[in-house]
Amino acid sequence: QVSLVESGGGLVQAGGSLRLSCAASGGTFGNFVMGWFRQAPGKEREFVAAIRWSGSLTYYADSVKGRFTISRDNVKNTVDLQMNSLKPEDTAVYYCAASAAGYRYSLVAAPRNYDYWGRGTQVTVSS
Repeated sequence: QVSLVESGGGLVQAGGSLRLSCAASGGTFGNFVMGWFRQAPGKEREFVAAIRWSGSLTYYADSVKGRFTISRDNVKNTVDLQMNSLKPEDTAVYYCAASAAGYRYSLVAAPRNYDYWGRGTQVTVSS
């Protein structure tokens, strides 16, 4: 059974950095896209970044381009999200997810296309 477990959240001041990690197990992820989403209180879950498990293709929401970097380690089966220059509006619960729906951006950016989800990790950015 596929399991995704996030770690690395916390409290940081604006302008600071955090690194989130997602440990994936219980499946073969070769054809999957691994994504990071976030959800702030009262708001819908929104796409942050994604990466193909095989290959180097990455995807980013406009709001995080140039500040966040997604990467993966196929040996450790982890997907990391390095977040720099954090802003208070980045405050949210961050979720790791896995999708086999395909590689078009429109598919990758839609939460409904993801089959597996972690429980999330809280990121709070103070001003």
